[in-house]
Amino acid sequence: MLGTKLRFGAFIAPFHPLDENPTLAIQRDLELVQLMDQLGYEEAWIGEHHSAAYELIASPEIFIAAAAERTKHIRLGTGVSSLPYHHPMMLADRINQLDHMTRGRVMFGVGPGALSSDAFMMGIPVAKQRDRMDEALDVLVPLMRGEEVSRETDWFSLVNARLQMTPYSRPSVEIAVASQVSPTGARAAGKHGLGLLSLGATTSAGFNSLAANWGIAEDIARENGQTMDRSRWRLVGQMHIAETKDKAIEQIRFGLEKWIYYFKEIANLPMVPDDFKGDPVEAYLALGQAVVGTPDEAIERIQQLVDESGGFGCFLLMAHNWARWEDTRRSYEMIARYVVPHFQQLNVNRQASMDWVRANKTEFTAQTRAAVGARIVSHMMEKGAENIRPEIVAMIQGAAAKDQAPKE
Repeated sequence: MLGTKLRFGAFIAPFHPLDENPTLAIQRDLELVQLMDQLGYEEAWIGEHHSAAYELIASPEIFIAAAAERTKHIRLGTGVSSLPYHHPMMLADRINQLDHMTRGRVMFGVGPGALSSDAFMMGIPVAKQRDRMDEALDVLVPLMRGEEVSRETDWFSLVNARLQMTPYSRPSVEIAVASQVSPTGARAAGKHGLGLLSLGATTSAGFNSLAANWGIAEDIARENGQTMDRSRWRLVGQMHIAETKDKAIEQIRFGLEKWIYYFKEIANLPMVPDDFKGDPVEAYLALGQAVVGTPDEAIERIQQLVDESGGFGCFLLMAHNWARWEDTRRSYEMIARYVVPHFQQLNVNRQASMDWVRANKTEFTAQTRAAVGARIVSHMMEKGAENIRPEIVAMIQGAAAKDQAPKE
């Protein structure tokens, strides 16, 4: 019996350094989603950010609307919508509209907002971001199911609020909560029985938190009469794949140092240690936070994540832009060709078929030769051997003589 099919996708913040044209950078993000759709990836999650220059997409909903018109199969999620930045009714209405426009391909990732600078510009106290996420989620879940909601908080009001259109997806668009090291996301997911987006799963802190955070989510879910579904658990990891490890390492020298600079000097996210020093590529790889190498190394790391977590539904590649575009494309292609089949058991029946034919090759060959020989003999009896190659005639005559020889 085949096992559970692990899905694959990408988490596209995105990350674009200041030395390139931002218009073309966003266009390339769209091209990446198109490529993923063609290669059979199942999901793409698009971020929301408003400052710090690298993460350029301000509205994942607009991006998703454009990407949906360019793709056929891939599901598209907000990765994530920063709930304290939006009135819940307005956000719910936009996501619900996308649900209809994409015929159910949209997903709703939520979080408190990653960049403190974003909240600062909007006058939102950082200390209140997580509380406001929880308050928004309390009304978004019923709103997305088409229910009527009234609620009064210190930052939004809802009075007999209801979406005009019932959801295309039933009971609603799938909702997933971002989680990293703290239990905030896990508790919110558990309270409402939602999916979980574990960011930085290949980092040491993220890896060590996987089982603990899922356990927290399950505990909170039980307390609230909910259940957690591992198929709706996504893990985000850093990878770049090439034909050889040396080639992969050389390729990421193009952009890794700029990415490190962003997280070390600009963003308030714990992706790079404060005491990070030395050759950027060698030092970062020494941290063990990323797989930069071959498909076999990618398979090994993902299997570690499966074992540590106890099982999850989808592995998302962090879209980091460490390599040139052509090398990035090749990495996604190699993962689709050589890594995905391992976890989706795509070649199990092919292998079984090959093994079966190989084990019975002698019998099958004998039957084929006998059938072909019988047809040749039939032709020779009717038309003679004039147009038959001499070596074939000799083979047929030899076989006939052998059959007629007395048995000892």
